[in-house]
Amino acid sequence: MKTLFSRLPGSGRAALLVVLALWIVAAFAPAAARAASEIRLESRLLPPSASHPFGTDDLGRDLLARVVAATPISLAIVMSAAGVSLLVGFAVGGISGYLGGLADLLLSRFVEVVLCFPVLFLLLPLAAFLPPSPAAVILAIGLTTWPGDARYARAEILKAKSLDYARAARAAGASTPRILVRHLLPNVLAPLLVSAAFGVAWAILAEAALSFLGVGLPAPASSWGGILSAAPAYIEEAWWMALFPGLALFLTVSAYNLLAEGLRRARTR
Repeated sequence: MKTLFSRLPGSGRAALLVVLALWIVAAFAPAAARAASEIRLESRLLPPSASHPFGTDDLGRDLLARVVAATPISLAIVMSAAGVSLLVGFAVGGISGYLGGLADLLLSRFVEVVLCFPVLFLLLPLAAFLPPSPAAVILAIGLTTWPGDARYARAEILKAKSLDYARAARAAGASTPRILVRHLLPNVLAPLLVSAAFGVAWAILAEAALSFLGVGLPAPASSWGGILSAAPAYIEEAWWMALFPGLALFLTVSAYNLLAEGLRRARTR
């Protein structure tokens, strides 16, 4: 793993620094929580200034504090959702690639059927059906974005299962779950990290879309998408309400995509 990161191109290393910076900001988010929730109607819709670098929202809350306070919520949700997606994807793709034959045929066709549907077409009904909570958002995203991880895992397991260590484990009588988790997963973890990084970028957009459409996190919890949901009503008089949360989303998605691409390129060097 250390060797993989040492081979990252310049863009990948820059993206990794941005990702680390985002998590540092998330660590300081509790300090901004009070300012983020403090309503001052006399200060509503103030433009960016020295006292309010990102301006204020429609309730007079400091927008910079709100963006900072929402950072750990947004990152925790999308990381958890990407983890659920990777777990389900590895389980389905790993079993499909390892067993082969009829099981591989059926599971591969099932994955292809799921991929036929637009993700938002599956995501919105599932999020609306589940009771509103962070766990519901995580499950809704994770259970609708796993097919890409499954195809990636299947391809890696197909290559790894014919190697000597996998054959030795089978000859020793190890069970399929043990071989997949104990022997194959550690050896395909590096390529799966690439899929996970792309998955985080997509999960950020999916969570923002859910919150923007009103089926994301319930109040009083707030994410970047939730902050953006109030922006359209004030776009002409308070452009900063859309700009700064949107920049946070853009920066985070771009960083994870560049990191994933850097990891992919590092694997081929």
